Amino acid sequence: MTANITPVQSEILDRAASVIKCLGHPLRLRLLEALEAGEMSVSDLQDYSGATQAAVSQQLGTMRGRGIVDCRRDGANVFYRVTEPKVSFILDCIRKCDAEF
Repeated sequence: MTANITPVQSEILDRAASVIKCLGHPLRLRLLEALEAGEMSVSDLQDYSGATQAAVSQQLGTMRGRGIVDCRRDGANVFYRVTEPKVSFILDCIRKCDAEF
């Protein structure tokens, strides 16, 4: 190990691995890309992604279970928002990596 590198705490690595593992699905990344702009309803996310309501709901449920997104209900509508601050950094990294290749 290089002397200038400070080891990352195990708890931080565990959380990072959980978030990265959860983001390893193209539809989840697409939904998070949409949610970067702010809160959106499930139907708005369907329109943005082109996925079915069932697929969108399933992926949102997975991300909600990992603490990456949260939701609020307003009548019959459910609105989702990003709660994991690392998401924007990860998406920016993906965009920058893609631009370099």
